[in-house]
Amino acid sequence: MKGEMPELPRQRADRFVEQYGLPEYDATTLTQSQGMADYFEIAARTCEQPKLASNWVMGEISRRLNLEEIDIAQVRVPAAQLGALIKRIQDGTISNNAAKQVFEVLWTGEGSDVDAVIEAKGLKQMNDTGALETIIDEVIAANPANVEQYKAGKDKAFNALVGQVMKASQGKANPGQVNELLKARLA
Repeated sequence: MKGEMPELPRQRADRFVEQYGLPEYDATTLTQSQGMADYFEIAARTCEQPKLASNWVMGEISRRLNLEEIDIAQVRVPAAQLGALIKRIQDGTISNNAAKQVFEVLWTGEGSDVDAVIEAKGLKQMNDTGALETIIDEVIAANPANVEQYKAGKDKAFNALVGQVMKASQGKANPGQVNELLKARLA
């Protein structure tokens, strides 16, 4: 591609909006430095979730870079690794909360393989419906007052039950699934 002009930040921002469906604000922010834009593209291609990649790059990555006063060139989590982490949130393997813990391990260099860190730290979300239903039944049996309040229309009581289920699963239950199963059980 001899003689071809490199993409200008403005053109690249337009392409990010066009190609990845990013909001104008994200596209403009990500293309302020070529390094940041390159990093985003690798992460986005790896996870196939451009908006999530953008959120992580503009959020957690930028926060760390600012905190440690370093440039994107010194970023401690390679873009492909961030992409792999976002994939695991997307496919339900881990929660957003667990992803932050994995990111911490990747950033400090304590671990470098996303799946190995998830495994080592026991952060896999519990997606086994049978096991979840057992926990839900135990929580319902142990909290008759909350069940009564919920049936009387108090939403706070439902949240308290969800909290108990999350606690019983050591935070590993998928919150969306807990809500669904709990509502079904209480219906």
